Amino acid sequence: MGATDAVMKLLQPGDEVITGNDLYGGSYRIFTKIYMKYGIKFHFLDLSKPENIQPYINDKTKLVWIETPTNPTMQIVDIEGIAKITKANNILLTVDNTFASPYLQNPIDLGADIVMHSVTKYIGGHSDVVMGALLVNDDELYKNLWFIYNACGATPGPQDAFLVLRGIKTLHLRMKAHCENGARVASYLKNHPKIDKIYWPGFEDHPNHDVAKKQMRDFGGMVSITIKDADLQETYRVASKFKVFTLAESLGGVESLIKHPTSMTHGSIPKEEREKVGVTDNLLRLSVGVEDIDDLLADLEQALS
Repeated sequence: MGATDAVMKLLQPGDEVITGNDLYGGSYRIFTKIYMKYGIKFHFLDLSKPENIQPYINDKTKLVWIETPTNPTMQIVDIEGIAKITKANNILLTVDNTFASPYLQNPIDLGADIVMHSVTKYIGGHSDVVMGALLVNDDELYKNLWFIYNACGATPGPQDAFLVLRGIKTLHLRMKAHCENGARVASYLKNHPKIDKIYWPGFEDHPNHDVAKKQMRDFGGMVSITIKDADLQETYRVASKFKVFTLAESLGGVESLIKHPTSMTHGSIPKEEREKVGVTDNLLRLSVGVEDIDDLLADLEQALS
């Protein structure tokens, strides 16, 4: 959130931001509860096609902020397609690359100006650090962000930095395992009788699968599902039955986590807004870890049954 906040502080009252309609709840919260009251206007759009942003661009548009894959419905946004439009209009493009990690996706190579990572997740990789990162490839932008970072104080301590330097050494090994296990879990759940919908960009019928295939090296370890015919209490019951998956917020660590977005990370988004994009009370998000795949599949089966 400190990293996100630093990017927002590049803006002035009256500026406009175009962003997606499926966002990490913390991003939505800081946009609507903090920066709207300072006179910054936000447009929350369906970004499945780059051209969807065109009608909202005007001389006040200063930033496009996208996630891909999105949290939690795994929408895929065409980074290169969006970047062509933002560059033609002199607009900054920031990509939240947390779900993919730099091992699977490199937005600056695709035309982004700023890449944001929640380092807490895959880059740290062990669920023991809270940190954000901004990556740029422009000296002036770097100086502006460095000034904000230094002036406003969202700076990590040395122990956090040490933990991330330790974790990043195994990023390539961990991501291979996350992708492999994620694919197995998604395939197992796709035709499970208790599952209504499944969101994983590796499926050929997933919206914008071709874009994901083009801009990502693999499809990651994040999988979201909806429980068939489940109300809020039944979804809670299922979520609490896991033994290998831990019911918790966060993601991207070596251990598998399961969480309920509407009561956890996305609780700050109004119900009617989150349900428009499929973030319903019966949706669960899985961060598939690196444990033995048979243990994970057995845990899914016992919890769902």
